[in-house]
Amino acid sequence: MDAEFLFSNLPHFLTYLRKERNYSEHTIRAYQQDIVAFFDFLKESGIPTVDTSVISYFVAFLVKHGLDTTTVARKLSSLKSFFKVLKRMEFIAENPAEVISTPKKKKHLPGFLSYEQIEEGMKIENPRDSAMMEILYSCGLRASELIGLDVGDIDLKNDEVRVMGKGGKERILPLGRKARDTVARYLHSRKESSRCGALFLNHRGGRLTTRSLQRIVRKYLIRVARAGNTNPHVLRHTFATHMLERGADLRAVQELLGHVSLSTVQIYTHLTTRHLKEVYAKAHPRAE
Repeated sequence: MDAEFLFSNLPHFLTYLRKERNYSEHTIRAYQQDIVAFFDFLKESGIPTVDTSVISYFVAFLVKHGLDTTTVARKLSSLKSFFKVLKRMEFIAENPAEVISTPKKKKHLPGFLSYEQIEEGMKIENPRDSAMMEILYSCGLRASELIGLDVGDIDLKNDEVRVMGKGGKERILPLGRKARDTVARYLHSRKESSRCGALFLNHRGGRLTTRSLQRIVRKYLIRVARAGNTNPHVLRHTFATHMLERGADLRAVQELLGHVSLSTVQIYTHLTTRHLKEVYAKAHPRAE
């Protein structure tokens, strides 16, 4: 298909978006910019015609030159819509972009700490801060779950903690020895009273905020880890990774984390597999 002919029909497409789909002018401009960028690419590359292979080449070019996959996917979606509408208007017989797959987003592997880093990072004198850090790591809690804890959620007699997760789903988690002992020490030393019943309090006696928790966690982890691995979620990732490394069942870790889908937890297997490969490479005499 002739590129100039296709580009000449861009106004028809934009009119369709405006009148038939009632898209906002902002959205229409975004479509226009994506499509114009494609035809500018063809002109600069000296490509006079458009087919499936040309569009695939354009997508590959964007990916190769470092454009993030979300933006590439949006540009491809704009082209698919453009050719789909031209086909509906009978300007073209086939949509050359229809069969092209959207580039897959790169999976972001969550950061985690070694056990040695945890040991060093948990050397904390402040009873409240020590208890928070231990519960985050020992139970794999989200930041929101930790600051949402009330004193009544802690059962020191049975070594358990009641957690209210996403969607108001409650789960009962075992409280490890270290976490139990630090919480007991914190409760014993706590002098503040709070009407809200919050377990972890700020200096005014109110419930701790997420931002304050992030600042506290960073304060202790920055001593042992790079800046990107000093947030509360890293302790949650570390909890899951260490559990799997020591043989925990994937479904058990899923329940402990409070994930609905098992696939959400499976990303941690990439981390543990990488760890096992490193161990194998160092230990096996025929690994190299």
